[in-house]
Amino acid sequence: MKYLTAIIFSLAIVGAAYLMGNAYTSRSNPEGNINVTGLGSKDFTSDLIVWEGSFNRFNSNLKQAFEDLNRDKQIVREYLMAKGIQAENIIFNSVQTSERSDNQYDNGNYVGSIFRGYNLTQSIKVESTNVEKVEGISREVTELLNKGVQFNSYPPRYYYTKIADLKIELISKATEDARLRAEKIAENSGSSLGNLNSARMGVFQILGQNSGEDISWGGAYNTTAKQKTASITMRLEYEIE
Repeated sequence: MKYLTAIIFSLAIVGAAYLMGNAYTSRSNPEGNINVTGLGSKDFTSDLIVWEGSFNRFNSNLKQAFEDLNRDKQIVREYLMAKGIQAENIIFNSVQTSERSDNQYDNGNYVGSIFRGYNLTQSIKVESTNVEKVEGISREVTELLNKGVQFNSYPPRYYYTKIADLKIELISKATEDARLRAEKIAENSGSSLGNLNSARMGVFQILGQNSGEDISWGGAYNTTAKQKTASITMRLEYEIE
């Protein structure tokens, strides 16, 4: 009799444990689904560079200022072409003109201004897939000072022309990563993976390698670094069986 009582007691414990386990699963995941997030990332090198700069001339005579600026423009064009930049990659923007005046004061009171002359500025943009060449020129362009041109160089911006293909590749990687995570979760819980209910793409990021940039919830596209890392997340929902 005591053996029968022990067996019944043991079965009761097992049954209670089973019911408690089912209750926990039902509360934590009432629909019997698994939600997982996968990550896809890739390092790459920019294949397009955009470099800009400007030069200016000042003169009290507008015509003379324009002639001086036009001469500088020709010097800049010849310099860049001699460095190996194709003419079609050099874009000169329209000339910006402003007047310069000196304010006059009498005992601290403004009494008017004296016209000094015209300041003419022209900007230039070089866009090329020859990243290394343009990058080098952007550092050496101070040589134009020796030719009498006051040239201001701005930091280059770096882009990638195969973004669409890269995005597709990352989506595939992130989806596979999420699927493997889901399979592992299902396996560890003694279940198996069922149908895919939904798939949502997360934020697409392009950050500079070793730049210390923070990931933005709205997405990011670094243009200051030549070496970049792209990443994307995919959120999948699977049924569990």
